[in-house]
Amino acid sequence: MAKATMETLSSSRESIFYSEGARQVALVVGGSLFVALCARITIPLPFTPVPLTVQNFGVLLVGLLLGSRRGFAAMALYLAEGAMGMPVFNPTGAGGIAQLFHGATAGFLLTYPLVAWLAGYVMEHGRKSFARAAIGGLLGEVVLFTGGLAWLAVLTHSVAQAFRWGLYWFLFAEIIKVMMAAGIAAQWQRFRDARR
Repeated sequence: MAKATMETLSSSRESIFYSEGARQVALVVGGSLFVALCARITIPLPFTPVPLTVQNFGVLLVGLLLGSRRGFAAMALYLAEGAMGMPVFNPTGAGGIAQLFHGATAGFLLTYPLVAWLAGYVMEHGRKSFARAAIGGLLGEVVLFTGGLAWLAVLTHSVAQAFRWGLYWFLFAEIIKVMMAAGIAAQWQRFRDARR
């Protein structure tokens, strides 16, 4: 009798462990696919090789909602998907490994795991509010543009050209993306708190 009870407890723990593991994997894969969908919303700009895209919004939202570890994992998976040739990057680029290591947007792409990690880390540590989410998103954007502009400066051999191509045209849109991601993350947290 005791042995049967122990086996039942053991099997129920294993099923909980496996279902939780499957849930975590699904969240990470879903996060990478969400950013891939966001990358499809792209507006090429004639005066810069860097397009205006909703991709950055997706990265921030994944980090804020999934947290630092899962957000990092989702963006690392996203980059791996793109490096393998899956059509997950914005459609205006070369695609595949060429876009990841040779294109004008490579510096931005390579920072995605760090951006998601930082936004998630800030959101995890403290009261999950709009202000905290906005700060996490803003810090994530600083990392994003630091990497992207550094890559463009190396590519063009000019810091001024890097700022013209990769920053000035995007500031207003990035502020909107940060505020939208923060609003959604804060609202989701309120919804989760109300259900508890």
